[in-house]
Amino acid sequence: MLIRYKKSCEKIAMGLLSFMPGEKDLKKLKQTIQKYEENADCHLYLWRKGDDFIGLIGVELEDSHFTVHHISVMPSYRGEGIGRAMVEKIQQILEPREIRASEETKEFVEMCRKVKKSNH
Repeated sequence: MLIRYKKSCEKIAMGLLSFMPGEKDLKKLKQTIQKYEENADCHLYLWRKGDDFIGLIGVELEDSHFTVHHISVMPSYRGEGIGRAMVEKIQQILEPREIRASEETKEFVEMCRKVKKSNH
């Protein structure tokens, strides 16, 4: 289940973000979280399974599209389709905007698109 980020989940969000290659440094993590908290066009969502938050997706909204800047799943849950489920859910939430990817998320988002096309 995708849930909009709240300040009370800051440490969880930072932990999930730290799995992304460019987000290892604590100072960088704090800057990233601050961007999502302060910029009205940047939205961060957490994926909850049961009582645990196990994934995160961060997007930036524009008029006709949105860009996925961050996507992360706890290592112990990888390979279960959670990342793909987050991409599909965020597309539903932000329709009719077109999905785009940042350099960091491009490979994963493209893979999700291919899987979706082959299932239809």
